[in-house]
Amino acid sequence: MHLHVNGRAREVHAPGHASLLTVLREQLALTGTKEGCGHGECGACTVLVDGRPEYACLTLVGAVDDAKITTIEGLGSPAAPHPLQIAFAALDATQCGFCTPGQVVSAAALLAQNANPSEAEIREAMVGNLCRCGTYPKIIAAILAVARGEYGALPEGAR
Repeated sequence: MHLHVNGRAREVHAPGHASLLTVLREQLALTGTKEGCGHGECGACTVLVDGRPEYACLTLVGAVDDAKITTIEGLGSPAAPHPLQIAFAALDATQCGFCTPGQVVSAAALLAQNANPSEAEIREAMVGNLCRCGTYPKIIAAILAVARGEYGALPEGAR
């Protein structure tokens, strides 16, 4: 199968019924996408498939042949972090960090569709991403900060 992952053409060899999450983590060594529940209930595995947020644990790799996949690794890098990555770090919206990749990817999809969302629109867009630490107010603040262009810089030592 052919995938376009984080801007690179990739050929993968997996049965069509394998999950995209398994292929990303085990074949492509993209471990930023997390497996939380394996049932599409937590959002830790959220990736973009042709620009839409999808749960990688429920997405069959056979269904995304030739699709454009973006993982957390494709949104930014240590040298050039995505504004959401900066805002999440600057506003301490990460806590344990396990859900953060899925949260950031979902937020990026929202901001690509709606550059100036209201708090209610953010809450609605993020409903599929659970945070066990309960940092929802900080997550919403980080997304609002990026929408307003007020996300600042990474805190010292955050890279």
